Amino acid sequence: MKLRAQYDRAAYSESRRERKPRDSLDPMQPEPSPQNGTGLSLTLQPELLARMPGTAISGGPETAEEVRVPIASSTNGRGATSRRPRATDHSHSHSHVHAHDSDGAESDLESGESSSSLSDLRYILRWVKKSLPFLVILCSKLIIQHALGLAVAVGLFTTFMYVNKNIQTQVFLHDRRIKLQCVWLLLFLTSSSLLLFFTFYTQSLYRCLVFANPMIDSQNFWEVLWCIGVTNFIVKFVFMGLKCLILLVPSPLMAYRRRGQWYMLLEEASQVYQMIAPVPLWFRYLVSYDEIESSVGLTLGIILALLYLIMKLLGLYGQWGSLQKTLRAFLSYEVNGTSATSAQCVEAGDICPICQADFKQPRVLLCQHIFCEECISHWFNQEKTCPLCRMVISDKVHKWKDGATSAYLQIY
Repeated sequence: MKLRAQYDRAAYSESRRERKPRDSLDPMQPEPSPQNGTGLSLTLQPELLARMPGTAISGGPETAEEVRVPIASSTNGRGATSRRPRATDHSHSHSHVHAHDSDGAESDLESGESSSSLSDLRYILRWVKKSLPFLVILCSKLIIQHALGLAVAVGLFTTFMYVNKNIQTQVFLHDRRIKLQCVWLLLFLTSSSLLLFFTFYTQSLYRCLVFANPMIDSQNFWEVLWCIGVTNFIVKFVFMGLKCLILLVPSPLMAYRRRGQWYMLLEEASQVYQMIAPVPLWFRYLVSYDEIESSVGLTLGIILALLYLIMKLLGLYGQWGSLQKTLRAFLSYEVNGTSATSAQCVEAGDICPICQADFKQPRVLLCQHIFCEECISHWFNQEKTCPLCRMVISDKVHKWKDGATSAYLQIY
């Protein structure tokens, strides 16, 4: 066995000499074992091994040869199993690398989006800073040129808000309303309207109330729009004045429920009137033969006027349906519940849960709760349910019974 081992080493060393010398000078290189295909062996080069401290090579003739140390595995199965965890570890490392790369890409994308949004914000801020003086100058010029019209618009709007709020307050007070306050509101609306007509008497704005054309430039868009807005507020003032007159009617002559029906009817009629009032102005603006120089312009104006009339008729159709429902409610005698007996009132404590006073014309609802007729009528102007148990009593809510006026402007 010893002779065979020496012979194998000699043959292997001769084959190594014939090969091209390797570039690496690593004194320990793993080589496959010639005796066992599954094992490994370390080849130690004598030249480098001699330089390492604490080592010595015995055997004079064999000092020039390489020394090989075999490393063999016990079984093939174990070697295979020892390589599987390494492959698994390698795949895990690849998955970790890919996950890290994907996280890095997502973070780069988010940072890119944030940087682009910040750059857009900086651009907008720079544009605003650069354009702010020009915008201030332009707004100032517009305000100076239209100072009178803007002042009139602000005055009309504040007058409307003030009177509308006070009318609702007086309606809510029922018999405790202040008649002197109602008179003041009526005089305030009348004087405001007359002052406006007197200030612009050259333009004959009152003619818009009878569907006639005022003395304005019908081809100037801003004048037409301003005239329509003023007319809209004047119509509101007229119907608000009528509501003030209803407030001045004594309670024995008109019950609270009847007042609410009048308020509702007046508001619906006001909205219909406001929809019709701008039609002559806009029709004249769209179809004006003085400024049209060709048949193409005339045709276009007629088409636009027809489209406007169609849209207006559709709006009037919907408003007319609402007006018909209001008329039916006005002509019918609506009753909330039935009359309550004295025993029922005593059982309920003789106190209305809404006004906290003695019952006046008590009414019993379907849920057997008792309220004053005026109190429950006022409640059903905004709600459909009982104030105590929230049982649904009415199937609809009648708007505008509280004396309110719509703030919507019919500018078309």
